[in-house]
Amino acid sequence: MSASHSIILADLAGDAASKFFGVIVAVGGFLAIMAVVFFVAGRATGRLQKPVAAIVCLGPAILLLIVGLVVPAFLTVYNSMHNAQGIGANGTYVGLKNYKWALTDPDTQAVLLRTLWWLLIVPAASTVIGLIVALLVDRMRGSSVPKSLIFLPTAISFVGASIIWAYVYNYVQPGDPQTGLLSAIVMKLGWKNPPHWLLSIPLNTFLLMIIMIWIQAGLAMILLSAALKAIPDEILEAARMDGATGFKLFRPVQIPMIRSTLIVVATTITIATLKVFDIVYTVTGGTSNTDVLSSRLYKLIFIQNQVGRGSALAVILFLAVTPLIAYNIVMLRRERAVR
Repeated sequence: MSASHSIILADLAGDAASKFFGVIVAVGGFLAIMAVVFFVAGRATGRLQKPVAAIVCLGPAILLLIVGLVVPAFLTVYNSMHNAQGIGANGTYVGLKNYKWALTDPDTQAVLLRTLWWLLIVPAASTVIGLIVALLVDRMRGSSVPKSLIFLPTAISFVGASIIWAYVYNYVQPGDPQTGLLSAIVMKLGWKNPPHWLLSIPLNTFLLMIIMIWIQAGLAMILLSAALKAIPDEILEAARMDGATGFKLFRPVQIPMIRSTLIVVATTITIATLKVFDIVYTVTGGTSNTDVLSSRLYKLIFIQNQVGRGSALAVILFLAVTPLIAYNIVMLRRERAVR
């Protein structure tokens, strides 16, 4: 082994040892703090017992909420009103100019429009497919097996699913052996010269949406299947006695009974779609007009060092997600109240 290799290995070993020691110190410090807190809580008596117990139970959660959510939110809003060129850099106050840029810049407008298309297509398609599959699979014997297979993509990470579909969309020249599943299928069906799927605009955006639909349809199926099974048998039997079968039973009887679950599923998938980043970044990197809001703000902040503009897009994304989360919470509370 050469001297340079020995030096590199020594540096790597030293770096790993320092990181391991840092982890031990951090974990040990956390355990020591918790031990002190619980010791004090155990000694509290009388009127101090309930306040101390509340602080012990809620204090860590509130602290993490402040450090991990509240403080970053305020910093993001602060950065969105400044023109800092790099993370941690000081910038001059520009007011709402970054927001004005976000709403008037042609490239950013295209990103916002593309994100809107994601919001219109992915939640609707995922919910409809999940509902149709739930209706069909529940009538089968041994429905647990197909349900498990359809739900399986939900357990895969977005990055893992993106890598799988990147192989499906892989393009090879027609004269060479095809390694992309989609190209191989269409060529077997007679399409002699298929396009480069991930470079064809706007087809590439819709192909990326298919990945998200493939992941979310299983979740929609499980939730809607549970909602359909929760419909009382007496209601279904009464509807059948009145002559309601098939679609006549589905539209006026089953759909109203599961409306709240449909809304919760659609809003949940909408929130996930608004934050979609992994699929776009893994498959195309946002090239060929496939950028969405989350991938665009990532590039602005971490690649182009446009922290102010990227923070403005982050605030816009936060404002778009917040009403959906609030609406989802309200619907869940109403559903629990009915039960």
